[in-house]
Amino acid sequence: MKPAFTHLALHVLDLEACIAFYRDYCGLTLVHEREDGDAKGGSRVVWLAEPGKEKDFIIVLLPGGPGRDQAEDDFSHFGFALESKAAVDAIAARAEKAGCLAWAPRQESYPVGYYCGLKDPDGNFVEFSYGQPLGPGS
Repeated sequence: MKPAFTHLALHVLDLEACIAFYRDYCGLTLVHEREDGDAKGGSRVVWLAEPGKEKDFIIVLLPGGPGRDQAEDDFSHFGFALESKAAVDAIAARAEKAGCLAWAPRQESYPVGYYCGLKDPDGNFVEFSYGQPLGPGS
């Protein structure tokens, strides 16, 4: 059997703020929660997933991270596909009002498409795109 990519785990500085961000902006839901006495900085560990994809891929958030000071020219990011350019514009407008817009919407050549970037509460970049060959709009 070939390996299957099932999850990504992040130590985060503010667990509650990160849960709220990924719920509000990315549409993820809390699908599992447990206490872990070995977790650095706290004991609550949460799993977030897209509705209906809880057995395919999750983001695990662990408390006690140092926070991330990602440089503006470091384009490491999490990517979420949206259904239209208007949806990208709408999420960018929300993020700008909230003070977490990192990259204004822009159009790039295929396969990048139309996208914007936000910074999550821990300092990670999160991209929202339309027109990539992945997800909705592909």
